[in-house]
Amino acid sequence: MNIESFREYCMAKKGVTEEFPFDNQTLVFKVMGKLFALTDVDLFTSVNLKCDPERAVELREEYEGIIPGYHMNKRHWNTVLMDGSIPDTLTMELTDHSYELVVKGLPKKLREELL
Repeated sequence: MNIESFREYCMAKKGVTEEFPFDNQTLVFKVMGKLFALTDVDLFTSVNLKCDPERAVELREEYEGIIPGYHMNKRHWNTVLMDGSIPDTLTMELTDHSYELVVKGLPKKLREELL
């Protein structure tokens, strides 16, 4: 997977916007204003994704290319290395999971707006 295909995958989701709130390198994807994915737009060496805490631990134990979220709450975020060790299908599944967790945590009014 490359940055273009990852970006297209994220942007195809309902209510998603992209921005560079930290610097001109860190691309952030948000759903209804809430962060669900971020990556280095130039290097695309990893992606930070929100994850259910129990599943996060299981994934880290199963895959060397999934580590605690870099510069994030390590209980709720994983960093997925984009070095080819993680199948694209799993990266997409984990992106979906991150998106769904954030949507689930939105206030009812925003969730209704999204739907």
